Amino acid sequence: MSHLQIGQYCEYYTKMQLVLLGFDVYSAEVDDRGIDLVVRKEPGWYWDIQVKSVRNLNYVFMRKAVFRLRPNLVLALNLLRDGEAPDQFLIPASCWLKPDDLFVDRDYTDKASSPEYGLRLTEQRLDRLQPYTFEGSAEKIFSEDPSRV
Repeated sequence: MSHLQIGQYCEYYTKMQLVLLGFDVYSAEVDDRGIDLVVRKEPGWYWDIQVKSVRNLNYVFMRKAVFRLRPNLVLALNLLRDGEAPDQFLIPASCWLKPDDLFVDRDYTDKASSPEYGLRLTEQRLDRLQPYTFEGSAEKIFSEDPSRV
């Protein structure tokens, strides 16, 4: 599959998993604001979801211009391995408020690249994503009032 096909597959896969949990899920017609899906639990309770996919453990990033840290923003990370369903993680944007060697904050002052938040994925760091597995974190993230998270 091409990079574009993988991205589209992961968006649909994430959407399907959220629907199975009973949420209303809406897709963005155009991804120019860093939001791929909107999840609604009840009137006034919604979350913006940015979906990212990665084939191997490496660096994944979101441009700060569109991934603006706020309580109702979530990264849906899909880790793809050949012949298997994606490993899925739901990561609240608040994880980037205190960057470290996994949750990266890069401003690139005086450089050609745009400022970004990222994930430096390695085998050694993969265990630190366990609190964010889809099954484990979906209930926690979506059970709290998004305006107070």
